[in-house]
Amino acid sequence: MSSEQFVRGMLYLSLTVVGVPGNTVVILAFLLLLHQENRLLPADAIILHLACANLLVVGVRCLLETLASFRLANIFGDIGCKAVIFVYRTSRSLSIWLTFVLSAYQCLSIAPPGSRWASARAFVAHYLGFVFLFLWLLNTCMSSAAILFSFDRQNNSTLTNHGINVEFCYVHFPSKLSKQANGAAQVGRDVVPMALMTLASLIILVFLYKHSQQVKGLRSSSGVSGGGSSGAEQRAAKAVVALVTLYVVLYGVDNGLWVYTLTVRKTMSSSLISDLRIFFSSLYAALSPVVIIVSNKKVNGRLRCVAQEKPVQEKATSLSTM
Repeated sequence: MSSEQFVRGMLYLSLTVVGVPGNTVVILAFLLLLHQENRLLPADAIILHLACANLLVVGVRCLLETLASFRLANIFGDIGCKAVIFVYRTSRSLSIWLTFVLSAYQCLSIAPPGSRWASARAFVAHYLGFVFLFLWLLNTCMSSAAILFSFDRQNNSTLTNHGINVEFCYVHFPSKLSKQANGAAQVGRDVVPMALMTLASLIILVFLYKHSQQVKGLRSSSGVSGGGSSGAEQRAAKAVVALVTLYVVLYGVDNGLWVYTLTVRKTMSSSLISDLRIFFSSLYAALSPVVIIVSNKKVNGRLRCVAQEKPVQEKATSLSTM
């Protein structure tokens, strides 16, 4: 195994080790919450869906790339390349759009009761299932090119025009126009939610700043501070802003590398640029559950309950065997 292959495998392994357990913990915490309370708030349902999409990103792409890099297993034949790249692109773009939906919903959640924005929040919450269905259909359709143009690298080593080298596979387009059209569609699919979630985050930050100024004024005049529900909304808003900031930085690098790939006339002999793209986009899927676990009190509460129940059960088991 070459040193380049080893470093590549270790990078994907690090994403797998962090991303798979992290997203699994978030999913299990919300499923436990659903079991205990028989319902999930809309924001919690969005985060649960986001964690599922991120788990697909890390589990399907990073785990399989790790196994292939260390030559433990390799499913990257023609069918494997089509399936992995299709699922990766679909779940990756779904993760992006769900981050936007989360930021938009949180932006609506800080609107004063009785306003038209509060009514819009209620409308989104009521039809959230249709929003999920629409996003799945949209991103599945826009990722269909992966099924048509992805091939095993060994069977297409001579294809050098209008292709993208992703180490074990080639994404080979029939013409320069089809490559550029597909690339532009993917960039647009990322840039639109990026711009919208950035706008939503700016609105949230402005609200938090104004609220902090109001709280300071109240404390200085009468010693009254903000309510508990307001504080909870602020913590949730800050967590969403952190997720959006993480997204904009990592996916900004990803899309910059993708645009560079589109400008190259011939398929690059090295997969370095594609590996960097996949690494930065998968890094969001791996790190976002860490942000959620640290900032979300519901996830923290369920994890503490599980951690506290385990010693109690072990103690009870030891006493029963005495």
